[in-house]
Amino acid sequence: MEQSMSDTPEFPVFPRELSWLAFNGRVLQEAADERNPPIERLRFLGIYSNNMDEFFRVRVADVKRRILLKKYQSGEQEDAEDLLQEIQQQVLQLGQRFNAIYLDIQLELRKHNIELIDNFKLGELQSGWVKSYFRDEVIKHISPMILSGDEVSLPKALEDNTTYLMVEMTGSAKPQYAIVQVPTNELSRFIELPLHLNTRKKNGHYRRQILLLDDVIVHCIADLFAGFFEFEHIQAYSLKLTRDAEYNISDTLDQSLIDKMSKGIRQRLKSEPVRLVYDNAMPEQMLKVLSKQLGTSSVDSLIPGSRYRNFKDFIGFPNIGHQSLEFPALPPLKSPEFEQAATSFDAIRSGDILLYYPYHNFGYFTEWVRQASFDPKVTHIKMTMYRVAKHSRVIHSLLDAVRNGKKVTVVVELKARFDEENNINWARKMTEAGIQVVFGLTTLKIHSKLCLISRMERGKLMHYGHIGTGNFNEKTARIYTDMSLFTCHQEITAEIDQVFEFIEYSYRPYQFNHLIVSPTWSRPRLIALIQREIDFAISGRKAEIFLKVNNLVDQQIVDLLYRAAQAGVKIRIIVRGMCSLMPGAAGKNQNIKIISVLDRFLEHARVYVFHNGGETDVYLSSADWMTRNIDQRVEVGVPIYDVRLKQQVLDTLDIQWRDNVKARIIDAKQSNAYVKRGNKRSIRSQQQIYDYFVRQHGQHKHTEHE
Repeated sequence: MEQSMSDTPEFPVFPRELSWLAFNGRVLQEAADERNPPIERLRFLGIYSNNMDEFFRVRVADVKRRILLKKYQSGEQEDAEDLLQEIQQQVLQLGQRFNAIYLDIQLELRKHNIELIDNFKLGELQSGWVKSYFRDEVIKHISPMILSGDEVSLPKALEDNTTYLMVEMTGSAKPQYAIVQVPTNELSRFIELPLHLNTRKKNGHYRRQILLLDDVIVHCIADLFAGFFEFEHIQAYSLKLTRDAEYNISDTLDQSLIDKMSKGIRQRLKSEPVRLVYDNAMPEQMLKVLSKQLGTSSVDSLIPGSRYRNFKDFIGFPNIGHQSLEFPALPPLKSPEFEQAATSFDAIRSGDILLYYPYHNFGYFTEWVRQASFDPKVTHIKMTMYRVAKHSRVIHSLLDAVRNGKKVTVVVELKARFDEENNINWARKMTEAGIQVVFGLTTLKIHSKLCLISRMERGKLMHYGHIGTGNFNEKTARIYTDMSLFTCHQEITAEIDQVFEFIEYSYRPYQFNHLIVSPTWSRPRLIALIQREIDFAISGRKAEIFLKVNNLVDQQIVDLLYRAAQAGVKIRIIVRGMCSLMPGAAGKNQNIKIISVLDRFLEHARVYVFHNGGETDVYLSSADWMTRNIDQRVEVGVPIYDVRLKQQVLDTLDIQWRDNVKARIIDAKQSNAYVKRGNKRSIRSQQQIYDYFVRQHGQHKHTEHE
């Protein structure tokens, strides 16, 4: 449960949970946007669903804990019950919007000869094929859970955010109930029916039809249970359970508070489901049985929905039609600095290098580590690991480095939310290979994006460093916008080395003159940077702050930004997700302007710009302006000293600020109104940034079909 530095806000703030829902509303806007290709619109629905799962697992779970703990907490508390009611109301409204958009996209896909059908629309030949497919491919992956007696503990048996079907069999002496898991880990969720079985259009072409795996099982549900149970009628309805994502509540609550709580309350904090979403066509009696089995007594945990659960799978919806149904490719651009050098080390030694993913190729980072794995001059590789790909080329290079006699140290964050299992598996494999695996500090997440490679050159040890805003993950580097700085600036690389020392030996004294390092050194540094702009404004000089972050909710920083605006500091902010600042509220902050850009790539880079009396300071960072990032994690920000690279960062921020296609205004109500284009030319910033780097590098221009 994240605590603010200030208990009572000095200025008006927007509730972060509702701000998060406003962000997911922007995702729905992308799904509704007919300028986007229909397959991409469908994938945005998948992103929305995945986001909403995380929202309930984290944010709603936190609100429910606050309600549960209210009587144990002293002091004035926000009315969590009212907040939860507002959340539920908005979630239902968003759900209705979601369903309408889904129907609209289905109609659009039909125009392109693609049809999503359910089991009720199957013809005789199609039904026969589906039954054969079920027997040959599906049934071997299904083992129903029978709900009778106390043999099955459903709360323990159901996996989080997995699609299930609840089955009811009637006609015998007593109704029988069972749970069937939809095996999406073993089979594709989307089953394309053979063309010769599909509906032929008037022009002679076949309509391509897709049936969800859920409907395959529902269509054959009687075959699954026949011979084992007697029934005259059988029906199945979908459901999905969402649990609290906090695996260690004691990390987020004051220990004295935990001591006060009864054993029963502590157990409820860890085990009570946050959300049960079910097909709203499910009969009332089935829902009662399900609720009783799950012990879900809270009405606000039960959320009716549409026929299908786990729309997150739609993120990977296949394009079985024309390529125009999805975004055209933007081929990653080449880096002239890396391309023109004999080795990655030669390139970095010639000057700092900035890469902006996915516009640039992430392969330059993996190639740098690959070269280090066998370079005879390299002695030591150090890296932080928060989220990496399942089949990580980066880690394979680290394993190669150990085989080549290099010393390798990897700081692994085992509590990277939703990536715990992947990180544990990699940590085990690296340890077995001889890599020194460090798990860091028990009370702090390691969220920084650091790599330090040490190399003997002419009898001296030289350090080459990387500091970035995103993870070392080849997969997400294709869809997240992130910035990476490669440098051999010896004072900066020495401070990177200090960060690695701090992670292992946090009790030692450290000093950082260049880097902004959380937890100990970040807050006073950020406050000082903001205060410096306030001082400039008070003295009558130009004062500006330009931020790009994912989330802005730290109360002390928010209050300081309000005060800066009152003092005359011009503040521009590009925020992707949660934002507590309320531009225009109570007339206190006319100097604050905030937008949010949402498009085909997920905006993930964090950039801080301070005018500094004309000597502009620009920082890249792994940290958002949230209490957890400033006080409770190891995060690192780096200044950009190279004048050319600094200008590139400023230029890209300016392009985003002028976006009038995919930018929304963040106002006091967070109503997500688009920035008005007026008579200005169309600026879609992600495409414009790509074209900007094409011009910078003198490479072939790619044209996107709008």
